[in-house]
Amino acid sequence: MSASDNCLFCGIAAGTIPSEKVYEDETTVAFKDIHPKAKVHVLVIPRHHYRDVAELAQEDPAELAHIVEIAQHIADERFHGAYRLEFNTGEDAGQSVFHVHAHVLTGEVLAE
Repeated sequence: MSASDNCLFCGIAAGTIPSEKVYEDETTVAFKDIHPKAKVHVLVIPRHHYRDVAELAQEDPAELAHIVEIAQHIADERFHGAYRLEFNTGEDAGQSVFHVHAHVLTGEVLAE
């Protein structure tokens, strides 16, 4: 596992920054978003630092697939299985933490 200096999500993955975790395994951590945009808003991150989803897809496609599996698990457990999965890639697309993270959103119809 590598970590990027001063990366918020690397700190959460390492357990040095507190979060409300809902899932974790050897490679992946999921925790509640501190500013939820839906009834269920969970972030899923790899423990290894990748800047964005494009880098993750190129470097470790199996981990990307695992993140999708975890998203389904969270939606099944916390809702009735329906969910929206979002990856913001780049500052102009709304990415504010440059450690890849998937937003799992459930609970209501969201605005487009």
